[in-house]
Amino acid sequence: MDRREFVEGCTLGAGVLAATLGSAAWASTARARSYGRVLLVDELGSPLKPSSLKAQTNYVFHYPFEATPVFLLDLGKPALATQLVTRDKQAYSWPGGVGPSRSLVAYSAICAHKLVYPTKDVSFISFRKGAAVNPQTPSKGPDLIHCCADHSQYDPARGAQVLGGPAEQPLCAVLIEHDPKADTLTATGTLGGELFDDFFKKYDMKLSLEVGPNARRVVATRSTVRELDRFCRNAVRC
Repeated sequence: MDRREFVEGCTLGAGVLAATLGSAAWASTARARSYGRVLLVDELGSPLKPSSLKAQTNYVFHYPFEATPVFLLDLGKPALATQLVTRDKQAYSWPGGVGPSRSLVAYSAICAHKLVYPTKDVSFISFRKGAAVNPQTPSKGPDLIHCCADHSQYDPARGAQVLGGPAEQPLCAVLIEHDPKADTLTATGTLGGELFDDFFKKYDMKLSLEVGPNARRVVATRSTVRELDRFCRNAVRC
């Protein structure tokens, strides 16, 4: 992240936080958690160039653990700082998108309701442009992350806040930094309601078969980014 992006992010985040805390002083504050700096790379192992990403397309990488998938998105529009609250009533200020247009965002791809996540065989959760296909579960926004398992919907331009469905909190944000000189992206930590302990408990046996004994190992150094359609055999649309 360059100096201009850093200053803008801090200014926006501080303003939203200050305005919100006055009316939500009852809430404690969720802090960002650092898991180490991990460079995002393409399938050939070269540093991923954000300028090469296709707008409004699902990309997946793993962070902070070997078995925890993350959506990387270029929304094609600025994503501004947003004040959010976890299901445990912890307030936090999501700093917004990064990159030249502040359009690059990343979120845990684990649904905040039933912990549905993309696997190599199937994904019931993904970003999509426009309304959901199922007319009984219309979207409440033009572009969203939708989970077909329970029809939870999240707004990726507003910190993945809940738009509809049973989810009780936003998707956990993955913090990324953009280096404008090298045109690279680095994952640095998470912010918001983590569900990793519940995830590993629920899918312990399944993850051991999918990932092996390193499912809980923290990703070190670099993580490979792939289009969801290349990572997953069947990305379900609903």
